[in-house]
This record gives sequence, C-alpha cells and structure tokens, in this order.
Amino acid sequence: MSALTSLAKSGKGKIGVILPDTTSSTRYVEFDAPDLKKAAAAAGLPGSDIIVQNALGSDSTFVTDAESDITNGATVLLIDPEDSGTGVTVQRYAKAHGVAVVDYDRLTLGAPAGTADYVSFDNVRVGKLIGSGFVSCVAAWKVSKPNVVVMHGAVTDNNATLFAQGYNGVLAPYFSSGKYKLVGRTAGTWTPTEALTEFQGAYTAHSNINSAVIPNDETGAPIISFLQSHGVKPKSFPTTGQDATLTGLQNVLSGYQCGTVYKPIYLEAQAAIALAMYLRAGKSAPSSLVNGSATDPMTHASVPSVLLAPEWVTPTNMKGTIIKDNFVPRSQLCSGSFAKGCTAAGI
Repeated sequence: MSALTSLAKSGKGKIGVILPDTTSSTRYVEFDAPDLKKAAAAAGLPGSDIIVQNALGSDSTFVTDAESDITNGATVLLIDPEDSGTGVTVQRYAKAHGVAVVDYDRLTLGAPAGTADYVSFDNVRVGKLIGSGFVSCVAAWKVSKPNVVVMHGAVTDNNATLFAQGYNGVLAPYFSSGKYKLVGRTAGTWTPTEALTEFQGAYTAHSNINSAVIPNDETGAPIISFLQSHGVKPKSFPTTGQDATLTGLQNVLSGYQCGTVYKPIYLEAQAAIALAMYLRAGKSAPSSLVNGSATDPMTHASVPSVLLAPEWVTPTNMKGTIIKDNFVPRSQLCSGSFAKGCTAAGI
C-alpha cells in the first residue's frame, strides 16, 4: 500500500465508504470498517479524507449517506448496498455529480454501463467451496443417506445468486444420481432469525432432514442452536457456512459445522482502497490490480473487476489461515469449552 503514496498526493477529494448493515455478518463492523481505514492510512490518505459509514440495513439511509458524502467532498464512493435498486440510485446520483464508484463486495445489477468498477471475491468459487466442503463432510461424518435442505441468501443480493450457482453445481449430480435426496429449498434471507424460521418450517415438514447447505455463518448459527436443543450430536448433521466469523469457527471446532469459507477481508479492503486511489487521482488502475471482469446479468455489461481467492477452512487448516492472519485471535477462538477443540486441531 505504501507504493500508492504518490497517488494520495496527486489525488483530490475524499473516499466515501458505505457498508450495508451489522446483522447479516459481523464482518462489516469487525473487519471491513477498520481494514478499509488501515489500508487508506497505509496508502498515505489522510484520515480526514476517508469516510466510513454503515447504513444499518436501511436503503434510505444508504442513499442519504451517499448524497452527504458527495456534498462533503467525496470524489470516489465504495458502496455495498443490500439490494441493487439502492445501488443503482446511488450510482446514477454519483454519475450526475462526476463521482467515481466502486462496487465493494457485491455487484450492483442494472446500473448504467461504465459507472462502476467491482472488487470482491470470486463468489461462484465461494459457492463451489461450500458445495465441495459439504460433500467431503458428508463422507467424513459417515452420513449414509443425506436428506438435504438447501438454503439461500437474500434473493435481492447478486452474491447470493452466485454462491448458489456454485454449490448447486457441485450438488446437482449427487441429487440426480439419488446418492443425496433434496428434501427442500428455502426462499432465502440473510437475516438470522428469518433463516431459522425457514429452516424450522422445512424441518417440521420433513422430519428426515439430516443435513443443510447454509451459505453464511450468521444464518447458520441459530439453526445449529436449534439442532443442539433437539439433541443433535456433533458430527452427525452436516451444515456449512461462510465468512469465518467467531461463532462459525467455534461451530466448526465443536463439530456442528463442516467448515466455513474464509475470505481475507483485509486483502479485499486493500484492493478496494488501491482501486479507489487510482480513481481519485484520475488514473487507470493496472492490470495487476484489475485482474478480471464480471457480467451484469441484467444489462449483460462487462464490469472491470478485482477478484480475490477464498479458502475453505476446517479444523485441519484453521491454524495456518485464521490464526496465522490473526483474523480471529486464538484467545477468543479457544475460550471456554472450545479449548478442547483447539487442542485437537493443534491450535
């Protein structure tokens, strides 16, 4: 990041960051916000030239924050709205005011062509990791007749669509061959309480459910608590997750979650700030940074993209990923009843 200090000097205006909420994942508070600020500081951007806000799940707040940032001198916006309609509104407003936009973590669908670049992880790959992790877990936990409920993130979120594309592709041959039985699919949400309600509905309707493909640690956490309250034993009911939250990692250690997709958010934050610094300076980012493209399925436009690689984490590689990167401190991960699981995993 220090190589970008010359851009900091030549660029003008502020970088405004608007994050979506604090409920769909703890990452926005624990990692994205501080990591973005750290990356900006490392790139030589004065603290007064970066604004980081959270819309707290409100579309109207998201739009108001964007307008306020532009009024207060932002020349670049990094946005991660909960739904694309909000993102389109912001992008149109930004374009009208000559402000560059970076879609951070999820792509805004239906936006005017050429109004934004995109920084995220390879989200189809995220889904594939969830699917293949589930398959490996079913075998390792010796679930001979998997009766599976497949869950989905919010239908308004393009990332949820890409995740599902990935894990559905992995699981399709298992369902078509009869090796696994697809018992049901849920409507989709990123709200943990709603995800629990969806799961409970499926579980009540199909008492033979013995495994679940869940695309997020936070939506999986109340489901795991529900299973525990119904006497489900460790390593008997495979579930999956994403984001490597503290709760998710501890559920992995305790044998109630097969694994979680780890996305080194500090790398995403660094990439986003680097791209924003080039845009702020009115320069084109190098191909070493903008390393791919994403297709907007609504407009079919190709969006210049920075795509990073995720990783599937289980107790086997937790020490070399999560702990090595200090993503979650060992003292937190291994507290109380989870110390035993850490010891078993060599952490």
